[in-house]
Amino acid sequence: MRDNQGNYENQRELVKKVKKKKKKRLRKLIIIELIVILVLIPVVYLYFQLGRIPRQELNLDNIQFNNINLKELDGYRNIAVFGVDSRANDLKKNTRSDSIMIVSINKKTKDVKVSSIYRDTYVYIEGHGYTKINHAYAYGGPELAINTINKNFDLNVTDFVTVNFSAVTNVVDLLGGITLDIQEDELKHVNNYTRDVAKINGTDYKYLKKAGKQTVDGTQATAYCRVRYTAGGDFTRAERQRTVMDQIFKKAKKANPFTLAKVANKMIPQVYTSLSNTEMLSLGKDIFSYDIKDQTGFPFDKTAKKIGGVSYVLADTLSSNVSKLHEFLFDQKDYEPSKTVKGYSSEIAGR
Repeated sequence: MRDNQGNYENQRELVKKVKKKKKKRLRKLIIIELIVILVLIPVVYLYFQLGRIPRQELNLDNIQFNNINLKELDGYRNIAVFGVDSRANDLKKNTRSDSIMIVSINKKTKDVKVSSIYRDTYVYIEGHGYTKINHAYAYGGPELAINTINKNFDLNVTDFVTVNFSAVTNVVDLLGGITLDIQEDELKHVNNYTRDVAKINGTDYKYLKKAGKQTVDGTQATAYCRVRYTAGGDFTRAERQRTVMDQIFKKAKKANPFTLAKVANKMIPQVYTSLSNTEMLSLGKDIFSYDIKDQTGFPFDKTAKKIGGVSYVLADTLSSNVSKLHEFLFDQKDYEPSKTVKGYSSEIAGR
């Protein structure tokens, strides 16, 4: 009897252990499922929200490239970013691009480099001759603007993102502000533009009380991007825009998925792009791996000059500046520009 009783007790203990293991396994599965659901909710939400973004699918047959070795640029994803100041929110055409940036992502290392193209840069625009590069967007939208960039700088850009400047205000506010180091000679101009930005957006505003490093809200950050009446003029203005972009990027890397989803939702009506939902999510999934390694303005060596009474920025020379641009973006030493760029360079040098 004792042996039978002992066997019975052992069997009961064994059954209990099996049941406990099943419960633990079930609990783990439920927890894993909940985590997956919590992760997928913002991703699925974001995917469908991205579908609301106005898009222009670029016909690659219409995108122009110079006769260069494009394979040397295969390791980089180059995207043109246009900033427009459109009160009517017209992002597609008929508005000049006040900000032009080339964002180059190293596909292997995820390192990012950013180069502003000064909006008054003197370039050749097909069908319109030599004029300011920011006219290209107004003349023919993103497609002509991209072709102008590729032809004048030996690049292989096939995608773009256009953002209304008011989107900067919304993004910075949703991220809880960004840190900027306001200089003494910038303070009064930032405050003046703060009032103007608030008037355009129909929002309240507050003035900065002093210069120095501080947290600014979206209206103040957008105002900072507009300042051009200090030493350096438009060159320094482009630098400020890159600074704000860098600070937004750093803040976004620290944000949680729900905050990023809110940012995306707010930006959607103010963004126009050629990137598909899948491409945007693919870029977005690596946001925590991206690192903005360096930024600059183009042309590197330049002269401000009036032609026919209009102020332009002329490269000294375009060929040498394009060589420096390729070294900066792609680490190409002693880059030899194409015949097309050399031809433009000779024309510009004769102005």
